[in-house]
Amino acid sequence: MRARIDVSEIEAQTKIRAKYLRALENEEWGLLPGPTFVKSFLRTYAQALDLDSKALLEEYRLHHERPSEGTFEPIVSPSQRARSRSAPSGPSRAYVAAVGAIVVVIVVLIVLLVSGGGSGGSKKPANLASTHKHHTATTKPAGAASTKHTHTGTQLVSLSLKATGNVYVCLIGDGGRKVIPGVELKAGESTSTYHAKRFEITLGNSAVTMFVDGTQRTVEESSQAIGYSITRARGRRTLTSTQQPTCK
Repeated sequence: MRARIDVSEIEAQTKIRAKYLRALENEEWGLLPGPTFVKSFLRTYAQALDLDSKALLEEYRLHHERPSEGTFEPIVSPSQRARSRSAPSGPSRAYVAAVGAIVVVIVVLIVLLVSGGGSGGSKKPANLASTHKHHTATTKPAGAASTKHTHTGTQLVSLSLKATGNVYVCLIGDGGRKVIPGVELKAGESTSTYHAKRFEITLGNSAVTMFVDGTQRTVEESSQAIGYSITRARGRRTLTSTQQPTCK
C-alpha cells in the first residue's frame, strides 16, 4: 500500500493468484496449498516488494511451522537402559498358560479320534473330501477379489518435480483436481511425490526435471509453454497448446 502497487500488478509479476496474496497478507495459512508453497510464495512476494525474504521465512518457521513427528526420541537414563538390558527375556506366565491349554485340547482331540476310529471309519474320507471342496469353493472368490484389487492399484502412476530454474507449474490430477494450482517453483525446489491414474501438466519452460515412477525424465527445450499427459499404461505424451491444462 505504501508503494501504491495494486494487487493485480503483483499477481502479474509473481504469477501468484490474488487470493493467495491476500491470504499471505492476512496470515490465513489454511487457504494456501501447503507449507512448501507458503514458503515459495513468501520468498517470491518479498522479492517483488524489495523485502528481506530470509527474515519473513524465518518468522514463518518460528511461529507457524510445526516440527515433524518422529524427530524426537524419548530420553532414557543410563540406569533405565541398564535395567532394560538385564531384564529376563523368558516367556511370560500368560504365554505358558496359553501353551498348556493348547496342549490339553490337542490331547483330548487325539483321544476322541482314537476312541471313535472303530465305528463309521469308512465315512470319514468322504466327509473330509466334502469339507475340502467346500473350503476350496469359499476361498476362491476371496483370492480373485484380492487379485483384482492388486491389479487396480498398479494403474496408478507417481510423479514428482525438481526445478532447475524458476518455472511455472500447473498440475491436474484425477477428476480435474488441481494438485499444483499454477505456481512458480524456484531453482532447486522439489515437490512431493503425487499419485494418480492420469496427470496433465503445463510447464512455463523446460527448467524442470520430472520423476515418473521413480525414473528421471528431462523436458525438451522450448520458448513456449510445454504440456504433457502422463499415465502408467501410455507413459508421457506431449500435449498441443490447445490441450494443455490451465489453473486459472
